[in-house]
Amino acid sequence: MTAGLFEGQYVWHPAADDLQLARACVDVRAGRYFSAHEILREAREDFGVRAHRSLVLASEAADSDLAERWLAEEPGREAALVWARVAVLRAVRAADGGDRRAEALGRIAVAACDRAAETAPDDPTPWSAKLTLARLQQPRDPAPQGLLTAPPGPWTLFSHILRLDPWNREGHHRFLSFFFPRYGGEANASWDVAAFLSQRAPASSPLRLLPLVALVDGYNPASLLAERTWEQPQWKATALSVYRNWLPHVAGYRFTPVLDLAYLAHALHMGQCAFEARAVFTAMGPYASRMPWSVFGDPEEQLNKARRACGLPVPDAA
Repeated sequence: MTAGLFEGQYVWHPAADDLQLARACVDVRAGRYFSAHEILREAREDFGVRAHRSLVLASEAADSDLAERWLAEEPGREAALVWARVAVLRAVRAADGGDRRAEALGRIAVAACDRAAETAPDDPTPWSAKLTLARLQQPRDPAPQGLLTAPPGPWTLFSHILRLDPWNREGHHRFLSFFFPRYGGEANASWDVAAFLSQRAPASSPLRLLPLVALVDGYNPASLLAERTWEQPQWKATALSVYRNWLPHVAGYRFTPVLDLAYLAHALHMGQCAFEARAVFTAMGPYASRMPWSVFGDPEEQLNKARRACGLPVPDAA
């Protein structure tokens, strides 16, 4: 089903077209973890799928006792991973909400990540989960050579992830987010890190999108001609390069990489590349993510606006 043809509504659930994950999410909401265990075990050798599935499952389990019960009843690497994910989510939510329990929850999350890493020493996913906590802990490791701003940060932890999986998607995104202005970083450092990381990646890698991710996070609507930023040659060239070199590989993915496609579609739309944006929207099918659209307003309204600009229909509001 292509985006240009669908007549229903957008599908916002992060499981997208990973049907096994969608079914496991239903079970988790019902208090059952067997199917979650099975789909994580099946993805042990596919770090990208394992990372995505464990994060989505944890978001479903975070407000219940399922992770704790699973870990107590059937301890193992899958249970430990979901527990680590849940503990990290709770710690971050507490910190962002000013909860007085944030520090204690942070310690629990670190211990949970360490336990998950011990049960699966070759899996970078627990380390990526731990990297999420870096913005709460503010490590200041010196940056390697090659960055103009030389920003200190969790470089040691990130280096460990790269040793396990050099092009780990989540690890790169978690690391970059440490430098985002909304988490206390600086826009120049964020762009510097994004450029540094993306230039290391193969031309066909979705990590080439990192500068566009940093650009969205640094968006300031009060800046002069802020929405024309994506039309600047450097950003337009970045988006078109990803379109040419990465998009053709998406058809071979095990599930639609909705978030990456959304950032690419947004950049092409904002850069006045309607033909290319249309192809990306078509590759997304009916699946949608709130980022990056929510930075610019109501995500559904922004997504509708972009699709219409590319000559594509939008879901029936009725």
